Amino acid sequence: MAGYESLLVYRLAVTIFDFGNIFCQEFLKDLKYRRTVEQMEQANRSGKQNIVEASLEKSMEGNIKLTGVSRASYGELMEDFKDDLRLRNLPIWDKNDPRVLKIRSFKESVENPTNLTNLSNWTNLDFTNPENFANMMICLIYKQNYLLDQLLRSQEEKFVKEGGFRENLFRKRREYLKNNSGP
Repeated sequence: MAGYESLLVYRLAVTIFDFGNIFCQEFLKDLKYRRTVEQMEQANRSGKQNIVEASLEKSMEGNIKLTGVSRASYGELMEDFKDDLRLRNLPIWDKNDPRVLKIRSFKESVENPTNLTNLSNWTNLDFTNPENFANMMICLIYKQNYLLDQLLRSQEEKFVKEGGFRENLFRKRREYLKNNSGP
């Protein structure tokens, strides 16, 4: 595994993507949820795919922008899960709830293509229950947003210290012209 695939933020994105799709298939089957499902799947996909695209981007400015888009997509997806719980009259777990603490302590494995089984076994939650499932998704997305915020901070620091792609190309061009100008 190389590049973006070894990033913790990407591994968690894969877990969120896989679980998000299962949630929609299991709990939003009714046609009345079709538009919601489309929106959730799009936000879920956007969150993951923008991490990939950002890591492949040569421009630091583009990298920062795409990471920000990923962050915004996860914010939208989290709101969908909160809405689902509210509409079902189910509670959103407090950040100090023992179930939340258990989920937050889960460590992603970069060796496995998916962490679905690991997380299911780790949390010991009944995922046939929409309250458990949606709250787990909210916990994972909070964790993802924290990681993305850290990534954005480090990208911004790198940009400030090293400059951007165009800036560095321009500097190389000036050096070339300086060194290769005639007598």
